[in-house]
Amino acid sequence: MQRVLLDTNALLMPFEFSLNLDLELRSLLGDCEIFVPGPVIGELKRSKNKHARAALALASKYPIHQTSVQGDAGIIQAAKDLNAMVVSNDALMRKKLRQSGIKTIYLRSRSHLYFDDF
Repeated sequence: MQRVLLDTNALLMPFEFSLNLDLELRSLLGDCEIFVPGPVIGELKRSKNKHARAALALASKYPIHQTSVQGDAGIIQAAKDLNAMVVSNDALMRKKLRQSGIKTIYLRSRSHLYFDDF
């Protein structure tokens, strides 16, 4: 079964774009396991985004994968640990993931998730 990690902006997507993340991932991948990297929880707790509290509540429904490193490096480490794809709309993060050989999924046309071809 495919594993997927949600970064911070992926957890904000449902509230900013009225997107059902679970439904979109299922339509793209079929059955999959969804995880949230530990560093994302800390980032959401510190975030000033008006949807951060709702995104934290959403994150709590998925298993948290703790890493020994923080920030983008923590997300990359979690993806490697779990052999997972990462859902992210952050262009710099997607570039780092591609350079690490990690597949990504992003929001396209503000309406649906799409594989990042590399």
